[in-house]
Amino acid sequence: MDKRNNSINYIELPMVNNAETKKFYKQVFEWEFTDWGPNYISFSGANIDGGFNGEGDARISSPGVLVVLYANDLNHKLESVTKAGGKISKPVFEFPGGKRFHFLDPNGNELAVWSE
Repeated sequence: MDKRNNSINYIELPMVNNAETKKFYKQVFEWEFTDWGPNYISFSGANIDGGFNGEGDARISSPGVLVVLYANDLNHKLESVTKAGGKISKPVFEFPGGKRFHFLDPNGNELAVWSE
């Protein structure tokens, strides 16, 4: 049986600025990137493959798909996000199973980070 069947295989987010996107995600989450031309980058190191697409008129809409990342130390990750230029859209709050916060990346995409 193919484990990839019915699983999330790749995540693609809109991108407005290639350099700022790479700098932000490298600094905060230590992701690595591959450039596929000036308007597309793929990332690795997130436990799932994905990319940022800047082709055409990238439009960031809210609410969109919410990608939720895990961090062992939520407060440290919150500090990393803000130091890297991320904007906190929802401060740390509790939910069944842990705590999380939401932030906007340099492209305006909203993501969340949670911890137990």
